[in-house]
Amino acid sequence: MAKRSKARRRALEILFEAEQRDMDPFEVLRVRRERADLIVNEYVLELIDGVKSEQEHIDEILATYARGWTLERMPRVDLMALRIGAWELLCNTEIPDNVAVSEAVALVKELSTDDSPSFVNGLLGRIQVLKPTLVEVDDVE
Repeated sequence: MAKRSKARRRALEILFEAEQRDMDPFEVLRVRRERADLIVNEYVLELIDGVKSEQEHIDEILATYARGWTLERMPRVDLMALRIGAWELLCNTEIPDNVAVSEAVALVKELSTDDSPSFVNGLLGRIQVLKPTLVEVDDVE
């Protein structure tokens, strides 16, 4: 598994645990590091920070384009993968759009329900198509 793929999985695990425990993701990471002498890839930190700082905007976009689904109704693993994928699509110019989508799909294929890959692929694919209209004016400068 490539380093960034592993980083995405680790970030998803931390974001998931943080939501389940109602904790800050960086606090979850700190506790994990203390318990296991964990070495953390820099991209894990970038993903967590990016998702955390843009979560309100990302959730608004996901809620708007998830036809027939509310964020509350989505499987939590799917939501974390969607947040990571949406952040990579909309905020990280280093990651090709197709990679962001396929990596999020791979995460849910491994960790979630049988229906999750097509759901995540469809929603992130829709966001990818609409990306030019979703970029905020501040982001263009």
